[in-house]
Amino acid sequence: MDGKGVILLSKGKTLGFWVLTALVVGNMVGSGIFMLPRSLAEAASPAGTVLAWAVTGFGVLMLALVFGNLALRKPELNGGPQIYAKELFPNSPALSLLSGFMSSWGYWIGNIAGFVAVITTFASYLSTFFPIMNSASVLLNIGSFELTIGHGLNFVVCSLLLWGTHFLALRGIEGAGRLNLIATATKVIGFALFIIIALFAFQSSTMGQFAAAHIDAEGRSASLLSQINAAAVVTLWAFIGVESATVFAARAKRKKDVSRATFAGLLIAIVLYVGISILTMGLLPKEQLMQSQNPLVDAMTAVLGPYGGYLLAALGLISLIGSTIGWVLLSAEVPYEAAKQRVFLQPFKRENDKGMPKLSLWISNALGQLLIFSTISGSISQAFDFIIVVATLAYLVPYLIASVYQLKLTLTGEGYAKARERRTDGIVAVLATIYSVWVVYAGMGDWKTFGFGVLLLASGIVFYPLLRKQLRESDKTESAGTKAS
Repeated sequence: MDGKGVILLSKGKTLGFWVLTALVVGNMVGSGIFMLPRSLAEAASPAGTVLAWAVTGFGVLMLALVFGNLALRKPELNGGPQIYAKELFPNSPALSLLSGFMSSWGYWIGNIAGFVAVITTFASYLSTFFPIMNSASVLLNIGSFELTIGHGLNFVVCSLLLWGTHFLALRGIEGAGRLNLIATATKVIGFALFIIIALFAFQSSTMGQFAAAHIDAEGRSASLLSQINAAAVVTLWAFIGVESATVFAARAKRKKDVSRATFAGLLIAIVLYVGISILTMGLLPKEQLMQSQNPLVDAMTAVLGPYGGYLLAALGLISLIGSTIGWVLLSAEVPYEAAKQRVFLQPFKRENDKGMPKLSLWISNALGQLLIFSTISGSISQAFDFIIVVATLAYLVPYLIASVYQLKLTLTGEGYAKARERRTDGIVAVLATIYSVWVVYAGMGDWKTFGFGVLLLASGIVFYPLLRKQLRESDKTESAGTKAS
């Protein structure tokens, strides 16, 4: 989802391989790359982290192959992985509508949680320049609730960034493509510098024993399998956005570029994520890394002193502003496109005079504001961990559905002329499905967060009867208009 900068392109433009690849890389590489080193240090030993990356990389590769293949087999289906849900039940209109709506709902919730993760990361890196944002001084006491100055300032900063981006979006954000291009270039420069410096400064003694015992949050020694399970949801978050080329498939010059861009973008993201997360372990002791609110800045500070940390923090802030713009736009676009395809609440189709989905923007960002409230009761790192679990579980719904739909095509033979291709794609679909189910199981490790995520997804069912009513009224209106003409 991390990262997630999206260029809002006009419908008259077509996208080539390199632009699609940039979208994939830009969407995946974002807030996760700034905070994941700390999250992984809490979840697993170096050995567990490497194995988690290997398992996740393979699983996401299977998902990427599914997305790319569906773009070729079903070129008429555009708008993202959630659109395949309604195609699972072609002979049952009611079931087709329900699955399409619930999948779109889950994908939408995932996008909202995604841009909140980017925004909270921005606040974390801004604290490098304004240490008061980490202040533990109590500002307000209400019963058992205690609001510190740091939490209050983080909440204000996150809210200002969200609504500043919102009003820019309502104006059409002329030049959004330029802003994202600058942010992406800055991001690449920053990470390239980090990797080069970290390679020279890496100390294996700082990392500790590769397969050292890992103690979980409750003080128990975690097995290697438990560590991989704990890191699975965290590492998958890094690859959220791998389906970005699929979302923009309707604007691609060639359908084959969608699958090629998805694969190329995934490989680039793997190199960046694995390199930075492993190298950071050799720059900061594990205890310090686990407590860090901005691990990459702390790592550069340890190597180059304060100015190195300031430089990386500044690069991170520019990158995260661009990512916020992109994710806010994408979050509003998902229900907007779904509504036009008649699988989401119809008022979400409303546009302002700039062609922006105004109602979708307002509701998406209002829900994002509710999630930002998590920053007033805990640290930024705790908020980030909570949000990425919720977002990842939300994304797994359309991911799982896309995998199942691909499996269905291989079983029925629809779109296939060669038996060999059908068998190969069937194996890929089975592996992608197994991986998606496994990550859901791994996410059950934290029942409180998992339960909240499931509750958010299930909450969409409340609005389903309203969608059916709106569609019936729309059909009646169109039928009356046809008779009158």
